[in-house]
Amino acid sequence: MRISARELLGQLLDTDSYVSWDRPPIAVAATTRYREALQKAAVAAGTDESVLTGEGLLRGRRVAVIACEFGFLAGSIGVAAAERIVSAVERATELGLPLVASPTSGGTRMQEGTVAFVQMVKIAGAVAAHKAAGHPYLVYLRNPTMGGVFASWGSLGHMTFAEPGALIGFLGPRVYQALYGQPFPEGVQTAENLYRRGVIDGAITVSIFRRIAHRALSVLSGIPDSPASEHVPRPDRKLPDAVSAWESVVISRRSDRPGIRDLLRHVTQRVPLSGTGQGEADRTVVHALARFRGQPCVVFGHDRSGQQGGYSMGPAALREARRSMALAEELRLPLVLVIDTSGAALSREAEERGLAPEIARCIADLVTLATPTVSVLLGQGTGGGALALLPADRVLAATHGWLAPLPPEGASAIVHRDTEHAAELAESQRIRAADLLADGVVDRIVPEYPDAADESVDFARRMGAAIADELAQLRQRPAAELCALRQQRYRRLGLPKAADG
Repeated sequence: MRISARELLGQLLDTDSYVSWDRPPIAVAATTRYREALQKAAVAAGTDESVLTGEGLLRGRRVAVIACEFGFLAGSIGVAAAERIVSAVERATELGLPLVASPTSGGTRMQEGTVAFVQMVKIAGAVAAHKAAGHPYLVYLRNPTMGGVFASWGSLGHMTFAEPGALIGFLGPRVYQALYGQPFPEGVQTAENLYRRGVIDGAITVSIFRRIAHRALSVLSGIPDSPASEHVPRPDRKLPDAVSAWESVVISRRSDRPGIRDLLRHVTQRVPLSGTGQGEADRTVVHALARFRGQPCVVFGHDRSGQQGGYSMGPAALREARRSMALAEELRLPLVLVIDTSGAALSREAEERGLAPEIARCIADLVTLATPTVSVLLGQGTGGGALALLPADRVLAATHGWLAPLPPEGASAIVHRDTEHAAELAESQRIRAADLLADGVVDRIVPEYPDAADESVDFARRMGAAIADELAQLRQRPAAELCALRQQRYRRLGLPKAADG
């Protein structure tokens, strides 16, 4: 059974909080037959058009809402429905409200022809303006969402979830069969498949979406909370004795070393995101909305648990990174990047799908990103896959984090044509955190006592507190100033002090 627009609003919003913004639909050119169809649709659906708009409270937070009604001519969008949608989007923008949209539609209203078809441009433009103003736009796709609706305002969300089992796609199965004389392949146009493929962020019920939307809007508000009261171990002990670069490399490779998922266990209001939104997903990375001790941010980083069994980060991982960068910039949120990779994929597929260009784009985007950034060298930092997440306003490193153009064994193979000089190369290349701090690549070392794997909870809390501290300080400075300082930092990196002055 399909969820009606009123049922959706009843499940999504706080009880009795919905206030309609709708005015009578504007008059459109219509034949007698079409006018009769509109009248019958209104009676059948109990609505005067295929969309309802208004505002309400979502767990106490004021939001604007748009909900399609499939019972009104299959939720199709004509001129009147489009005008109602655009008016609601513009009002939400003017009021500075987050906007939650829930399409369910067969697409363009065929009875109104091309003029209805081009309404999708008008709607997409209004949504783009809303997002450009820094306001959240969340989407919940219902069964079915097809055609121009999915190809416009249904696919522009900062985050996009869908009803489980929902039919979602561009070309309707019935149209496909009529055009090509065969059924559309099964299992393609489903919410679950699109989630697996990285097109949407998940397939969840309305009640779960309500909880996730509440968490997301808490983060996207950009307002810091009071710090959590959990105990954070203070680095009041004597710092551990320095170890060699090679020893740090060995320690960083322990299978039980805490990674990004361990950090995220100690954040609040976490909302996991998935994929590029463009049909790609990579299991070697994680990204989410979260708060580190009250400080809101977008988090993206390498997942050491996903880099097992021969999996290495590919171009899709970096396109996911760029999605997180764009999301942070659009919503004026800080971005936290976590580096922990044994290296990018070395394969024909990675080369042909643009691994090197994606590394270059990530670096360029980060150097010029107009929002505060913190990079965390959590463990291994091998090659371009690590460098792609490095440029930031502040760079933190765990005691045994390291950064190198190749794993030491690879550097040894190039220089000495063997791997026996790996430890020597690790030392001479100054890859360990202490050397990176001295060389200006890293700004702060978060200690391990003596190995994060032996104190994973304490270390994760300590690192989370350090990230929160940096975010709080960066929030005090204008984004333009941070961007200029970031570019200066990397312009001067590696120059002798005289040249630097």
